[in-house]
Amino acid sequence: MQMVQLGKSDVQLSRLVYGVWRLGDADDVSVSHIREKIDLCLGQGISTFDHADIYGDYECERLFGRALAKDPSLRSKMQLISKCDIALISDKFPQRRVKFYDTSARYIESSVEQSLQNLHTDYLDLLLIHRPDPFMNASETAKTLDGLIESGKVRAVGVSNFDVWDWRLLQSYMTHPLVVNQVEMSLLSRDTFTNGQLSAMQLDGLAPMAWSPLAGGALFQESATNTRLAPIFERICQQQNCTLDQAAVAWLLAHPANILPVVGTNHPERIKTLSDAMDIQIDRETWFELLTAAAGHEVP
Repeated sequence: MQMVQLGKSDVQLSRLVYGVWRLGDADDVSVSHIREKIDLCLGQGISTFDHADIYGDYECERLFGRALAKDPSLRSKMQLISKCDIALISDKFPQRRVKFYDTSARYIESSVEQSLQNLHTDYLDLLLIHRPDPFMNASETAKTLDGLIESGKVRAVGVSNFDVWDWRLLQSYMTHPLVVNQVEMSLLSRDTFTNGQLSAMQLDGLAPMAWSPLAGGALFQESATNTRLAPIFERICQQQNCTLDQAAVAWLLAHPANILPVVGTNHPERIKTLSDAMDIQIDRETWFELLTAAAGHEVP
């Protein structure tokens, strides 16, 4: 598995990242079953695991962390990402009246401490601010993120779902560089490729990470777009002995910006084949063929 260096930091992530946002949705959330998923990922070189404090109504980190508590040696074999700043309405926080974003020092620091406790680790390899906060005090947030790096609790920091001016504002107050922007990218969510966001990430040294590379499963549903995509996928799958989902992830992997797709499934049989997407070849014309089919019209 290819490892990707994050800017000038000493953090490397596996090119494919396993997303745990649905970990709590599985019928079996036992330690042994979660350990099976971890081992299946590590066995094929997928060593980076993408968390957020809110996943599974604030439960996924705790569930995953039980496996690390049982076998602490696992920690040195993986990279852990977490995110914070979304405050959900939840039974766990009955005092909240509304969903909101919180990039205050107090909130970020407490979220990180909780993630470290849940994951049974002393540090996160990467911390992301989950959503742009329209009430952000950029100076306070930047100082907090710098402080977390300098304390050793976080090795590197980045953002998620940020537009260029949002991350540049935050970066302007920081000593340490932002190294990642995690955004939605798929054949059904293509704006990042043409609105300047992906170009700006490359200019500013932020590794692009793609959440929902299969559009939340929408690529498998009946639609006019998928009807146009189907014959192209069928040809690719026949020629390269792969599945539709692998080909869709390969479409992202083919881009020269070195996009890191976040892939996630609770089914061990599907986890076993996640890395097969790395072997699929999508040339330039095929890449545009899929883009054109997804858009429903040729490029300008």
